[in-house]
Amino acid sequence: MFKKLLVANRAEIACRAMRTAKRMGIATVAVYSDADREALHVSCADESVFIGPAPSAESYLVIDKIIDACRQTGADAVYPGYGFLSENAVFAQRLKTEGIAFVGPGVKAIEAMGDKITSKKIAQQANVNTIPGYTDIIKDSEQAVSIANDIGYSVMLKASAGGGGKGMRVAHNETECRDGFERASSEAKSSFGDARVFMEKFIEQPRHIEIQILADKHGNVIYLNERECSIQRRHQKVIEEAPSPFIDAATRKAMGEQACVLARAVDYFSAGTVEFIVDRNRQFYFLEMNTRLQVEHPVTEMITGLDLVELMLRVANNETLPIKQEDVGINGWSMESRIYAESPFRNFLPSTGRLVRYQEPDIESGVRVDSGVTEGGEVSMFYDPMIAKLVTHADDRQGAIEKMQTALNEYVIQGPDTNIPFAAALMHHERFQRGDITTHFIDEEYPDGFTAPTLTKQKLQQLAIAAVVINHAYLDRAALTTGQLKGHERVVGEEWWVQVGEYEKIMVIEALYNGYIIRFDDASHEVISSWQLGEILFRARIDDAYVCLQIARDQHRYNMTIDGITLNVTVLASSIADLQKYMPIKVAPDMSKFLLSPMPGLLVSLGVEQGQNVKAGEELAVVEAMKMENSLRAERDGVVAKLCATPGDKLVVDQPIIEFEAATAKA
Repeated sequence: MFKKLLVANRAEIACRAMRTAKRMGIATVAVYSDADREALHVSCADESVFIGPAPSAESYLVIDKIIDACRQTGADAVYPGYGFLSENAVFAQRLKTEGIAFVGPGVKAIEAMGDKITSKKIAQQANVNTIPGYTDIIKDSEQAVSIANDIGYSVMLKASAGGGGKGMRVAHNETECRDGFERASSEAKSSFGDARVFMEKFIEQPRHIEIQILADKHGNVIYLNERECSIQRRHQKVIEEAPSPFIDAATRKAMGEQACVLARAVDYFSAGTVEFIVDRNRQFYFLEMNTRLQVEHPVTEMITGLDLVELMLRVANNETLPIKQEDVGINGWSMESRIYAESPFRNFLPSTGRLVRYQEPDIESGVRVDSGVTEGGEVSMFYDPMIAKLVTHADDRQGAIEKMQTALNEYVIQGPDTNIPFAAALMHHERFQRGDITTHFIDEEYPDGFTAPTLTKQKLQQLAIAAVVINHAYLDRAALTTGQLKGHERVVGEEWWVQVGEYEKIMVIEALYNGYIIRFDDASHEVISSWQLGEILFRARIDDAYVCLQIARDQHRYNMTIDGITLNVTVLASSIADLQKYMPIKVAPDMSKFLLSPMPGLLVSLGVEQGQNVKAGEELAVVEAMKMENSLRAERDGVVAKLCATPGDKLVVDQPIIEFEAATAKA
């Protein structure tokens, strides 16, 4: 086995690979940029090598720097993770020339499957089901429109060298086709250094199902079941699960066998994933092949009991696969939520900043967290916004969902915004729980953007009860500090006014030896909790129901979060509650005259000048954040009074970009 493994990546996948390597007795080497000097993956490694400035094009993507790091440390193998150089044939060839093992497939497979046009042609030759489309390079937007008219709308424009949802646009008409081609080409060039774009028919009501394969260098190829990856936004996966609630045994076998046929066609070895689009009739079509480990590989590991990184290392070391197809089973159900630094309430725009508070859920049977951050670390604008992957496993799908609901409530991340509220809402969504999902789920269920769902009356009551208990504990501390309370003596029957949104109650609390009794509406509620002052998580049993919520205190007001929803809860002595109505309300400043940056990022371009008239829908600016270009458009007519920023500026959230003479809505 290899003596020393250099992980040519960062964040959670680097940490995850190092855990397996160390378990196998392999020394590890981390590489890091300026932005990652204090990153977790650096401290996880036995050695580390600095490779340059924060932009990935000057560090993680520079082949010579990775090779030089191998020479410095004596690493005899490189694990690439995903993204960066993981599917770069030139990199794999350089390592081979240097006599360093590449923990991945051969150059032939990377080249063949790394280009979507070439891979589709190979799939067709191997009799793998493919989507109708135009597989040659499209020269310009006019040719794109012509081809789309021949194929018939809707169509998908895709970067030939793309991945991760970048360089992809759906077009339903000529206007969207022209704009989509320009944006897809621009993103492709920025992200991959390759502006080539092709087109294929857009499958209506599709599911995104992928098959995990594993192959060795001795001709053995097997498939490890499927993953359901249909919950996506901007073609980026959000929730994944294994197995799929839609795929039956016959379809699983057919898809798996076609995936293996394609792997054999390119002499594939190592772990890889063949992605398919599946329509409502379970007809499946080849989408692409990823010649690397997928982000969502943990759900496959949870239902098969296999360590895919270990198997990749063993295959790279020329070992034979230790299992056969008949040995692959399905043990229970696994669910994964990708935890992103982004704001679901601002159309999922990226969010950056320091992790002021970071506390992972309790790791117990069936709960796994793959992360690459620590409290005090920073989510940088230079890299992918994923913070971690939260994974659960249970006997069945409903059990995996319920574990995920609890784990999301226990996951504390303060600083940048995260998509935890959205993931939590999904886990409670009736349609998601039924398994009735497609890649259009988010667009269909949240056509006007994601908004916080309304909590049930039971949840509001739980927040109110918890607030009274927490407030009582703080008053106890104050009384002990001032000498007003001796020992455990207590005055019973304390009456409090509690407000949670529009929900108001007068509650009476009585402390017991091991809990509390809360009385209101002629009913009593028992609360058992070991919560201590200062803990951010309040865990309790309220009337035999387990409740976990996050709290932040400000005098008699509390920010309380449950199921991803944060509400202000006020607790006041009932005798002074009537005075609340006399408190002044602060009015937010009017910013309707400004185009504000909805995210931190780089101002790529401005499409207007001072004094210019703008029309609703007109592009005003383009902001790039975390490798994605975001077009900001006017929502109504107006006149540009002033340009507040210039292309090349690094913007913060809500920074003014353009001021208008007449009010015009922000994009």
